[in-house]
Amino acid sequence: MSISLAFVFAALGGYLLGSVPFGLVLTRMAGLGDIRKIGSGNIGATNVLRTGRKDLALLTILLDAFKAGIAAYLAYILVSPQPYVFFGWYTQTNVMAELIAGTFGVLGHNFPVWLKFKGGKGVSSAFGFFLFTCWPVAVLALLTWLVMAFTFKYSSLSAITAAVLVPVYAFFLTSPVYALFYTAIALLVLYRHKSNIVRLLKGVESKINLKKKAEK
Repeated sequence: MSISLAFVFAALGGYLLGSVPFGLVLTRMAGLGDIRKIGSGNIGATNVLRTGRKDLALLTILLDAFKAGIAAYLAYILVSPQPYVFFGWYTQTNVMAELIAGTFGVLGHNFPVWLKFKGGKGVSSAFGFFLFTCWPVAVLALLTWLVMAFTFKYSSLSAITAAVLVPVYAFFLTSPVYALFYTAIALLVLYRHKSNIVRLLKGVESKINLKKKAEK
């Protein structure tokens, strides 16, 4: 198989795996109806949490994260490593394949073919992609998210901040090739959060609330 064809299969496989809408599947299996008709209307874990089912939200995070990460991992082990030059930077074909598969996995989550290209915002999928390809960057991104979430109580602001800083972390911790793909993912996350950015600026964005309502 040629290198170009291997990259095409990596992209296609990553996209199809990333397109699996776990948030929608889990909430429907739990009898909660269509997740797209409540809250923000997206299929991600944050909206699943608005159903009151923390267990389903956690499972959604894990599955959404692993689908892009596993796509990257499979591409890495299935493509034979050979020297490869990408925009003047030296890397290997299996590294390129994992980055392509993981990136398309995140794209699949954002724009799933099964849901008329209307998916989630890709935060957990992006995290899984970072985790499987460069775990130190993923750890720093998670810490950034946690610090922002506990400080300001906005999930969207936490995700946006982490996304902006991921390329910076990658620049210092890994090669320019990784940093370039991570930058593309960061820009996608920012684009998908454009409505959240507007609400944050207006001061009307919903905050994270993990407290149960007091029983009457």
